[in-house]
Amino acid sequence: MENESLELRDPAIRVTMMPKDTNYAGTIFGGVILSYLDLAGAVEARKHGKDKLFVTVAMHGVDFIAPVFVGDLVSFYTRTQKIGRTSVTVDITVEAVRREGSGERVRVMEADVVYVAVDENRRPIPINT
Repeated sequence: MENESLELRDPAIRVTMMPKDTNYAGTIFGGVILSYLDLAGAVEARKHGKDKLFVTVAMHGVDFIAPVFVGDLVSFYTRTQKIGRTSVTVDITVEAVRREGSGERVRVMEADVVYVAVDENRRPIPINT
């Protein structure tokens, strides 16, 4: 991800983590974060074809950097990395503002996600039609 300040951008989505999403160690399940990451990326992909249906086809470079805790406010920042004929690749950076203590801002995850525009039969279609 570029060194652009995330604070100057609006997140695609923002979520407060709740107790129902914790594992036995008291941190948020990685799969829960992945689910929100996928939703945030889809928000970005739709900017390139509002009337198109996009499906997730790949996640690359999924890096869990730091744990997420109950009560953390988690922001999912997106940026279009590449637009192909039928696909959009989205960079996603995830940051948490800690509920406990200082309100520290921590980068917790990064990934590149590829979405493909599909028709009603789930076959790839050009984005720019």
